Amino acid sequence: MRQLRTILVLCTALIGLSTLTACGFTPIYGKSANSESVRSTLAQIDIALIPDRDGQMLRNLLIDRFYTHGYPSNPRYRLQASGIDERRNDLDRTKTADATRRQIRLRVFFDLIDTETGESVMRRNVTAVSSYNILESQFATRVSERDAHDNAVQDLAEQIERHLALYFKE
Repeated sequence: MRQLRTILVLCTALIGLSTLTACGFTPIYGKSANSESVRSTLAQIDIALIPDRDGQMLRNLLIDRFYTHGYPSNPRYRLQASGIDERRNDLDRTKTADATRRQIRLRVFFDLIDTETGESVMRRNVTAVSSYNILESQFATRVSERDAHDNAVQDLAEQIERHLALYFKE
């Protein structure tokens, strides 16, 4: 009985695996010829300056993600991004109308430009949301706020990379 159950589980796994590969699923960054072309194309993007401190942080995160072998000598594309728009909302209120939780919403618009033609090939808005508790200790609240803010900027960088990788995937 136990052997029959083991055989049944193995057959189900093999059928599931063959169904997954038959659907056309291929990983973006996996071991394949296309993933190397995506990585090499991302390395050929010139990342323009982004205004403000948050923009510098976002640009540095993108540089770390794209330029694995150094800055491109003759970039094929240019990535331009607007300044990061930040909005804050108080979420939870006490009976005395004090906020106990705050949400940070960061939004950036980016434009991918083909340097050969000078035309925009991709435009997107990307939004990241993070939140933190407002505590009695001002220091602890400030640390939580900075951490939530940095996580949101990190999320923006991941989303931009994902959008570009999907665009360049063949």
